[in-house]
Amino acid sequence: MEEQILAVQRMQDYIGENLSGQITLSDLAGVSLYSPWYSYRLFRAWLGMTPAEYIRALRLSRSARLLKCGESRVLDVACELGFGSVDGYQRAFHRQFGCNPGEYARKPVPIPLFIPYGVKFRELRKDVHEMENLQSVFVQVIQKPARRVIIKRGVKAEAYFAYCGEVGCDVWGLLSSMDSLCGEPVCLWLPDKYRRPNTSVYVQGVEAEAGYEGPVPAGFEIIDLPPAEYLVFQGEPFREADFEQAILAVQHAMARYDPSLIGYAWDDSSPRIQLEPRGNRGYIALRAVKRREAGN
Repeated sequence: MEEQILAVQRMQDYIGENLSGQITLSDLAGVSLYSPWYSYRLFRAWLGMTPAEYIRALRLSRSARLLKCGESRVLDVACELGFGSVDGYQRAFHRQFGCNPGEYARKPVPIPLFIPYGVKFRELRKDVHEMENLQSVFVQVIQKPARRVIIKRGVKAEAYFAYCGEVGCDVWGLLSSMDSLCGEPVCLWLPDKYRRPNTSVYVQGVEAEAGYEGPVPAGFEIIDLPPAEYLVFQGEPFREADFEQAILAVQHAMARYDPSLIGYAWDDSSPRIQLEPRGNRGYIALRAVKRREAGN
């Protein structure tokens, strides 16, 4: 089973590294180390889509990111990402996102980008790890301004995988297409005062300016958060193979940290925040703090 997961991951990695060129089933079989027929079966079984569907969705989402930056023409994007013609690219873009790429380039709206999560991350071990030889974790205080957060609520979820089971894993793709104060979507654990009855502690969203009055996707809503100070915990950059350990190291450091050493106390009236784990920057988590009163 583990070898099958690694074979599919190798195919995903190859696609990501060669997205602009022609990718054949024979190429994927070469990196999976299985026959073309069995590679196709494995890919579809583990990812729920064929290699061709996966490649098309990834190319279209990457094209949308390029168009949103405003520095690429529709023709250039279609050619760069290997679409046979501009007309074919426009039709595919409209089927995927419900709008024309030229219109999107002129006025970007929230669209469900395809986020290619590695299959091996779905199989993270659930056992308890002994936290020995911990990596270094950098800690600093930051100030977050008053802001609005556009969120999608779950039902009972307290963490990522349960949330995906309740609302689907495509929420992050939609959020990734939206502008955010911190430049990317966030995961939040909501205090009771920000929750509605029978909704989840864990949510995903984007932080916007306090006066934001822009579009809110269907099924999402806005909450207003006041200014708050946060302790940021950032681990070392990590290899994909060490994904789980990198997260556990930061979580362990946060659980043991005593903010009174720098004159603060935890303030759990504000949401706890997590950014997307990325190996090139390390795992990042934030927990709100408040200054301790004199004598406390």
